[in-house]
Amino acid sequence: MTKKTTKEFNLLALDNQFCFALYSASLALTKTYKPLLEQLNLTYPQYLVMMVLWEQDDVLVKDIGSALFLDSGTLTPLLKRLEASGLLHRRRDENDERQVRIVLTDEGRQLRKAASAIPPQILCASGQTRETLIALRQQLTELRDQLHADSGD
Repeated sequence: MTKKTTKEFNLLALDNQFCFALYSASLALTKTYKPLLEQLNLTYPQYLVMMVLWEQDDVLVKDIGSALFLDSGTLTPLLKRLEASGLLHRRRDENDERQVRIVLTDEGRQLRKAASAIPPQILCASGQTRETLIALRQQLTELRDQLHADSGD
């Protein structure tokens, strides 16, 4: 028998888990967003929906769901709360009444200006360079896409 000179790598140690590093970083990031979004009266999931709509207004619910990887059961309550807040309207699609379109109100469009202050604050809070975060985002996007491809989604 040989004597081990280095500590054996523990596959099940929490600190060795990529998934936990990603999960805990996500929690920390969401916590950082919270006070910034409270000033806009938005939750983090609502902010994500609004970002989709600020990119393209007047879209189908299913397209928002695809962009955010959310099913309609999760997305519908978010959209109802945003509508109750006066930020958007839901209406039936003229060509297919089974589909629901989401349209920003003037108030929803105007909120974009206030929200534009958030990304620089997140960059500052991260302590990272813009380039580092862009590279990390690219890596995480590739990971997500590979995991979706492997799972058949």
